[in-house]
Amino acid sequence: MGLFLDALCRPGLATIAEVKRRSPSAGDLRPDANPAQLAISFEKAGAAAVSILVAERFAGCWDDLRAAREATRLPLLAKGFFSTRQDLETARANGADAALLLLRDLDDATVRDLLAMPGLDFLVEAHDAAELKRAEELGAPVIGLNARDLSTFEIDRDAQLELVARAPRERVIVAESGIKNRAHAAAAELAGADAILVGSRLMRAADPAAMLADLVRRPFVKVCGLTRDEDVAVAAEAGADLAGFVLAESPRRAEAPLQVPDSMLSVGVFVGEAEEVGTDLVQLYPEENGHRARDGVLLRRDAPVAKVLDLPWLEDDEGHLERAAAVEGRVLLAGGLSPENVRAAIDRVRPWAVDASRSLEASPGIKDHDKVRAFVEAAS
Repeated sequence: MGLFLDALCRPGLATIAEVKRRSPSAGDLRPDANPAQLAISFEKAGAAAVSILVAERFAGCWDDLRAAREATRLPLLAKGFFSTRQDLETARANGADAALLLLRDLDDATVRDLLAMPGLDFLVEAHDAAELKRAEELGAPVIGLNARDLSTFEIDRDAQLELVARAPRERVIVAESGIKNRAHAAAAELAGADAILVGSRLMRAADPAAMLADLVRRPFVKVCGLTRDEDVAVAAEAGADLAGFVLAESPRRAEAPLQVPDSMLSVGVFVGEAEEVGTDLVQLYPEENGHRARDGVLLRRDAPVAKVLDLPWLEDDEGHLERAAAVEGRVLLAGGLSPENVRAAIDRVRPWAVDASRSLEASPGIKDHDKVRAFVEAAS
């Protein structure tokens, strides 16, 4: 296993931060981009690897790869339109740990030959179901699924997420393009991605490293029990990643899920049995004595993607955090969390996400906007 593959196989969602000065679809992004400085800042901000565009149409060159190699210890992915072993030898000689192979441009025999090149890992990029199948059959260890159609430059994140969900779990899956915020990262992870590759969003940011640090920061933050559009707007403005709508009997029951902005995922909360209401995710609790059981599950398209660790119904438990900390896998931590105690809970449990509802209310179903802002800030 090479350095690039190893970096993407670590627990959690890895991020490949990309350096590119321009895009054929968007024009100039960051004409003065300094690969060495960006590579250093991306390493400090938590990137798992750095992608360097070396193709002229992206205003890149081999000097950029060499500069990044001298500046960082992170694995480097060379991105260009490679079709020969000589291309790959050049990439390796200039400091690449991995190279991009575009299935759109290469036949199977060429891909097999290039994958056999020693000393490099490969990101084999697919754009549709047919190319995903090719990548599987060719034995690509790392498969990139690009949300951007390279012919039209259109982004289709929904199609990408469905491909991610269908991809074989024994391969390393990278969601490429269209990742603009933490909710997009969460959606890719829950669909089955092991990593995301982010380029244009970082290059457009005033501070690319700060943008990257925000993308990789955990836990995600869920504000639940939302019943009003104005409360959804405040939660989004504060930086919450998930908006929860209680669709079971409750003083904070919503008639239906409300619209959420692109920066959030919607979550329908049910007890006993879930219904199809169009939310991105479902939080489902078993029914117990006429109310919710203690713990539940977070579902994506009926597939469990996280464990919901909660308090007993209307009760407390001094061992709640210790119990949650012992659970393996993704944990959505709920139960009595507030602006005052959420940071201590995060430090103890290290959950994938935190969830609050009643503690953020002015009255049942009506959020106190100052408490919402304080909770998101304390959890960040």
